[in-house]
Amino acid sequence: MRRISVFKGFVLAVCLLALLTTGCQEGEISFNPQDGQNIDDGIKIGFSMGTLQEERWQRDRDIFVARAQELGAEVIVLNAYNDNDEQIKQTGYLIEQGIDLLVIIPHDSEKSTEMVHMAKKAGIKVISYDRLIRNANVDLYISFDNVGVGELMANELIKEVPTGNYVILKGAPTDYNSTMFNEGYMNVLDDYIKRGDIKVVAEIWAKDWAREDAFKCVEETLEKGIEINGIIAGNDGLASAAIEALSEKRLAGKVAVVGHDADLSACQRVVEGTQIMTVYKPIEKIAKAAADAAIKMAGGQELFVLDKINDGKYEVPYLMVRPIPVTIDNMENTIIRDSFHRMEDIYINIPKYLWPKE
Repeated sequence: MRRISVFKGFVLAVCLLALLTTGCQEGEISFNPQDGQNIDDGIKIGFSMGTLQEERWQRDRDIFVARAQELGAEVIVLNAYNDNDEQIKQTGYLIEQGIDLLVIIPHDSEKSTEMVHMAKKAGIKVISYDRLIRNANVDLYISFDNVGVGELMANELIKEVPTGNYVILKGAPTDYNSTMFNEGYMNVLDDYIKRGDIKVVAEIWAKDWAREDAFKCVEETLEKGIEINGIIAGNDGLASAAIEALSEKRLAGKVAVVGHDADLSACQRVVEGTQIMTVYKPIEKIAKAAADAAIKMAGGQELFVLDKINDGKYEVPYLMVRPIPVTIDNMENTIIRDSFHRMEDIYINIPKYLWPKE
């Protein structure tokens, strides 16, 4: 069950205040200043990133920084390289630099609570960006519908392979998003598993999203002589490793694989037929909204957020963006239309006469 409560009574107020745009539709989350409103000069934001390992995090960083700078703020970005102790040390450094607000992409959803406590002790508000910090009572959590991401992936795999043997490659156990993705998978798969239509023949957590863990799991399952019909991979990096293992047995394209993040290489695999889908998470929306929210919060303005999520101990404001499933059928109308990736890059390995007609 999702632990999200929605305060519908706030909807009218939010619309009137124009804090959420375009008729308060889900996913339209820009916090653009109202006409005549001045942004305080001299705002300094600390952006603590647990990793830049995946392609998408570099986009998040660049868009967030560009938007914050556009609004007159300074951003100090630090990367902890998947080291929680280092991220805690870096948080101390950011606080010493006199930041007005702290944005955290946590490496460890549990241990990162210490960073929130450090910031709050210094009177600094905290945004938990994309990954939820547990038991910390952050001032804002902004992310995608992560349970929904898992549901989209499992539904697409079920459509392609309604019966058979599944492998589930979950993400990092320290990343609470992995837990939410898995909740989404099981929301869809539970009934199929109980009926005996689907059998999960292998299931792992990939430490720090390590691709080698995913590769090893698929490789060892195949070497045991177990047939694999479908693979759910916790992100496109794990999907890539799974497909590499399948390729060594000449099974790439013969086993249905799903992932998410819409990495360029994943989009290429989708149109080439070795991965049946990815999930597009509009990073520009979330990164710009986070920057806008950070500016407002640092300036002492109140945000009206409709949703809340339980972080294990507290109900925290949750600004949610809807994810979009992407297959070969809607690649042009999603990824390419939004200029997330260019057609010529996605279809680089496909003869041009087979490209979609623009």
